Amino acid sequence: MKKEAKLYDKLPDNRVACGLCAHHCVISDSAFGVCGVRKNENGTLFTLGFGELIAAHIDPVEKKPLYHFLPGSQTYSIAAAGCNFKCSFCQNWQISQLNYRHGDIPTEFTSPESVVKSALESGCKSISYTYTEPTIFFEYAMETAELAKESGLENIFVTNGYMTEAAIKEIKPFLGAANIDLKSFSDDFYRKICKGTLKPVLDSITAMVKHGIWVEITTLIIPGLNDSPEELAQIARFIAQTGKEIPWHISRFHPDFQMSDTPQTPHKTLESAVEAGKKAGLKYIYMGNVADGSDTLCPKCGITLIKRDCFAVISNKLKGSNCPACGTKIDGIL
Repeated sequence: MKKEAKLYDKLPDNRVACGLCAHHCVISDSAFGVCGVRKNENGTLFTLGFGELIAAHIDPVEKKPLYHFLPGSQTYSIAAAGCNFKCSFCQNWQISQLNYRHGDIPTEFTSPESVVKSALESGCKSISYTYTEPTIFFEYAMETAELAKESGLENIFVTNGYMTEAAIKEIKPFLGAANIDLKSFSDDFYRKICKGTLKPVLDSITAMVKHGIWVEITTLIIPGLNDSPEELAQIARFIAQTGKEIPWHISRFHPDFQMSDTPQTPHKTLESAVEAGKKAGLKYIYMGNVADGSDTLCPKCGITLIKRDCFAVISNKLKGSNCPACGTKIDGIL
C-alpha cells in the first residue's frame, strides 16, 4: 500500500529531502531513497511498504535481545521489507535487502488494527518492530504503535540506530524500549561494511536514553573486523558514559550472507569483551549465540536473579525490581 511519507521537505524541481534517517537523501522526481522503499512521485514522497508485512512471529522478548524489559514475556514481532544499511553479514538479508526499485514485493496487506488484534489474542505483552529495519517502515510502525499503546501493549524497536532525532521524537510517546546495534566503534567499518557512518548511531543511542526510552545495546563481534581489545574497550566506555545501567549484549558471529568464509567468534574473544565491559563499570553484560552468559546477576552482591536457557527464563528471583539478597534495585522495566 502506498502512503505519503512522514518527515520530508519539498524542494524545487519536484525534488524532496527525506528527514527520516541519517542518509538525509535528496530524491529527484521518480527516484527512490537509499532504502528503495520511499519514492518521490511528482514532488511527494511516498512509502511503498505501508502494511506490507513480510514476517510476523511470536518470540520471547529475550530474542530481541531485551533482558531488562518485561523478562520472560512474549512479543509479537513484525517486519516489512527494506533497510537503510547493506551489512555484508546480515542474518536476515533475504528480507532486509528487498526493495521496490524493481517492482512490487509479494506480501499481503495487514492493517495496524489487525496487528494489534493478533498481538492481544496471542497473549503478547508487546509488539516488536524487528527482523529488518523499523525506520524503513516508520509510518506503519507509528500507526501500529499508537494503537498498541492505547490497547495496553508496549512497543519495541530492534534497530541499527540510523534514524534522525526527529524520527525518535516522533515515535517517543509510543516506544517503550529499543535494542540498538552498535556494530563497531570505527567509522571506517560502518562505511565499508554497512554503507553508513558511526556518529548517527551514537547520537541515536544518546537521544533515546535522553528521551526516556529503555535501551539495550548489541554488538556482534566479527573476527578481524571489530574484535580488537582497543575497539571493545572503546565501545564499553561509550556505553558506560551514556549510562552504566544500559545492558550490553556481546554476540557471537556465525558466517552468513556475503561473509560465509569468516570464522565464528572464539569464545575467549567474547570473554575479553565482557572484561572490557566490567572494567568500564557496566552493570549488566551478556553473551549471545553461546550457551552461557545470559543470566542476570545482581551488580552488587552477584547472585543470579534471572536464570535463562537460551531465550527461555528458567527462574526469576527478583522481588519486584529488587535483589532479594541485598535489596539492590535492578534497572529496567521488570
